[in-house]
Amino acid sequence: MAGPLASLKVVEFSGLGPAPLAGQLLADLGADVVTVDRKAAPADPTDINRRGKRSIVLDLKSPHGLEAAQRLIAASDVLIEGFRPQVMERLGLGPEACPDTLIYARMTGWGQDGPLAQSAGHDINYLALTGALHAMGEAGRPPVPPLNLVADYGGGTMFLLFGILSAVIERGVSGKGQVVDAAMVDGVPAMMGLIHAMLAQGAWREERGANWLDGGAPFYRCYTCACGGFISVGALEPQFHALLLEMADLPRDHQDSQNEDRQWPARHRLYAEAFARKSRDEWATIFEGTDACVAPVLTFSEARLHPHMAARQTLVSPNGILQAAPAPRFGRSKPAMPPTPVAIGSGTDEVLEQLGYDAASRKAFGPKP
Repeated sequence: MAGPLASLKVVEFSGLGPAPLAGQLLADLGADVVTVDRKAAPADPTDINRRGKRSIVLDLKSPHGLEAAQRLIAASDVLIEGFRPQVMERLGLGPEACPDTLIYARMTGWGQDGPLAQSAGHDINYLALTGALHAMGEAGRPPVPPLNLVADYGGGTMFLLFGILSAVIERGVSGKGQVVDAAMVDGVPAMMGLIHAMLAQGAWREERGANWLDGGAPFYRCYTCACGGFISVGALEPQFHALLLEMADLPRDHQDSQNEDRQWPARHRLYAEAFARKSRDEWATIFEGTDACVAPVLTFSEARLHPHMAARQTLVSPNGILQAAPAPRFGRSKPAMPPTPVAIGSGTDEVLEQLGYDAASRKAFGPKP
C-alpha cells in the first residue's frame, strides 16, 4: 500500500474498541497490519476497523500456534494488544518474551497497574473517573456520554498511536523498542489542558451548563429551529460574536457584556426564540461562508452530502458502507483508498509462508476460510 507508514510492520492481537481503530488508522496510512484472530469468519464489509488489514487465525494455546505468533512478532516493528494486564504474559507472549527492538503497545482503560487495573470498564466509566463526564450535559440533569468518542478513541486510540509513533522515533536513536502503556484514564486528562487552566484561573465552575464550552454561554450551544432540526452556534471571539448578533437580528448591545455569565440565562431564552423563527436549512444558508461560527447539526447520512464534506471527499461509501476516508492528508506520501475488509483468517496461508513455513507445515494450521 501507499502512504507514509508503508515501511511499518504491525501485528495486532484482535480485540474490541480502541486497539482495532489504531490498527485501522495505521493501515490507512500504509502500514502492513496483520491481525491475529481466534476463529475464521466470512468477510464483513461493515467491519470498518478491519479495512486494509490481513488476518491470520492462530490457536495461541497450541505449540504450533504459539510458535507462529512468536515468529510473526519477531518479524514486526510494533505489537498492539488491548487485553487486561497479564493476559499476554499468561499466553507466553508478554514483552519479556519478545525481541528487544519491538514496540509493545498496550491499550487499556485503567492502565497496566493501579487498584482498578484488573477491573472491567467502558468509555463512560473511564470518562467518569477523569472529571470530564461530570462537565457534560445540561444543568440539573445527569451527565450525557459523548458517544464513546472521548475516552475510547480520543484518550485511548489517539494516545496509543502517539505512543507508538513516539517510540518508533526513539528507536531510531537508541535501537531499542519499549512498552507503551496507553490508558484512557491518562489520555483524557492529557487533553484537558485548557479546562485545567480555566479551573486554576477561577474561570470554570464545576456546575454543568455554567461555562464557556459546556452550553452555559448563549453563544456556544445548539438551538432548536422551526423545522425541529438544530443549529450549532460557536461564536466565542468578540468579532465572531458581533457578526452572530448582526446576522441573527439579536440585540447589538449584548456585545459589550458578552461574557457576563449572570446575563446568560435570559439570553438563552431570547436566542432560542430567535433561532426558532426559521428552519435549520434557512439559518444554514444565511450563515454559510461567514465567520459567525454557525453550522447546521447534520445527521450521519446528511453529513456526506454537505457541499464542503463532499468537496473534500471526507466520507466515502465503498460497497455502500459509509465510512471516513484516510486522515490526515499528505502532500507527497498519499495513502491509497482502503480496500474492503477481508475474511477473518484469509491471510493465514500467505502470512505463514512469509514466516518460513512450507506447504506441509502450513497444513497443520487447519482449514482456511
